[in-house]
Amino acid sequence: MPRDHRPARSIRVLLAEDQGMMRGALALLLGMEADIQVVAQVSAGDAIVDAALIHRPDVALLDIELPGMSGLDAAAELRDQAPDCRVLILTTFGRPGYLRRAMEAGAAGFLVKDGPVEELAEAIRRVLTGEKVIDPALAAVALSAGPNPLTARECDVLNASVDGATVSDIAGRLHLSESTVRNYLSSAIGKTNTRNRMEAMREARQQGWL
Repeated sequence: MPRDHRPARSIRVLLAEDQGMMRGALALLLGMEADIQVVAQVSAGDAIVDAALIHRPDVALLDIELPGMSGLDAAAELRDQAPDCRVLILTTFGRPGYLRRAMEAGAAGFLVKDGPVEELAEAIRRVLTGEKVIDPALAAVALSAGPNPLTARECDVLNASVDGATVSDIAGRLHLSESTVRNYLSSAIGKTNTRNRMEAMREARQQGWL
C-alpha cells in the first residue's frame, strides 16, 4: 500500500550507480539531508535485489545502464521481491522509451542527473507518499514519441546484433532459424526507418526501446 506520510525515522536509500565518483558524490550529498540515510551502495545491476533484501531500503535510486543487469530490469525484480521498496530511476539518458519501460517496471519516479540534489531529495520524499515523480520535460517528449513499435522478439534480435554478430550467430543465441532472424531484422529496420540492422540498433537504443 502507498504510504501517506513520511516515516519518522530516516528514509533508507539504496544507491545503484556504476561510476564510483558519481556514486560517492550522491551518497555524500544525500547523507547531508537530515531525514535521508544511504544504507547500501552497489555498482552492478545484478547486486541490487540482494542488497535490497539485506538492507531493506525505503527507496532504491537506480541508474539504468549498469553492468550485469539494467536498472529497468532490476526495478521489475524489486517490484516482485521487495514490493515495499519504491524505485526512483536517475539517469543521464532522458530517452522517451526508457521512461515508458521504467513505468512498466513499476518505478515510482524518473529523473535525469543534471538536476540539483535538493530536487532529488524531495523526489525521494515524495515517492514515499505514493506520488509519481517524473521529469516534466521528458514526460512531454515521451507522450509525443508514442509507444515502442518493436516487438519483444525484434528487440531480442537487435540486442543480439551487437559486436557484428552474424545472422547465424544470432540464430544460435536465440534458438531461431536464420530465416526467422532475417525476417525480424527486416521488420525492425522498416519500423525504425533505417538502412541496416546496425543503424536500426542504434536508433532503437537512442529512443530507449532497447
